[in-house]
Amino acid sequence: MKKAIIGKKIGMTQVFTENGDVIPVTVVEAGPCTVIQKKTMDVDGYEAVQLGFGAIKPKQVTKPLKGHFDKHSVDAVKVIREFKLDDYDALEIGQEITVESFEAGDKVDVSGTSKGKGFQGVIKRHGQHIGPMAHGSKYHRSPGSMGSSAYPGRVPKGKKLPGQMGNKQITTLNLEVVQIMPEDNTLLIKGAIPGPKGSLVTVRSSVKNS
Repeated sequence: MKKAIIGKKIGMTQVFTENGDVIPVTVVEAGPCTVIQKKTMDVDGYEAVQLGFGAIKPKQVTKPLKGHFDKHSVDAVKVIREFKLDDYDALEIGQEITVESFEAGDKVDVSGTSKGKGFQGVIKRHGQHIGPMAHGSKYHRSPGSMGSSAYPGRVPKGKKLPGQMGNKQITTLNLEVVQIMPEDNTLLIKGAIPGPKGSLVTVRSSVKNS
């Protein structure tokens, strides 16, 4: 992985190209992220960089995390994520990673948690058709037949049934960085990304263009 950064989804807007074309973009407040720890092969069995993002009040830091931050002489952060970066050897503990590590035109993968919609039925969750709404049909919004008889005598796994909708980690692949705004620590990414406004996202180099 060439580049990675942690950020917060601000919302969507649009920008215009020199030709007058409209590009829908998502605004992401990305970084600055601090290098908190470097995982080593000798100690941890793998090499990775631990990045931190977001300010946090000292009283909200747990004692184990406070010891972790103090051990590496870095300020406490709200979010910690690990990345296996190509420039592992060049990074130092305490170093800051900003949006300037990206460039306009870069292809990125963005991961976030989708909007939670609670417990939903099969019509909203899976797009199934509604039943006849006449009073005598007695079948309106039910899941329908389970599709099993004496064999196998059970409901097969993976059947589309009611349940929790949303609130899952989703990664949108191969998006394009349209513009970088270093003065605001902001990335403008073409298209939509997962999650509601204010949600946490991670932006990293696209696996399809690495």
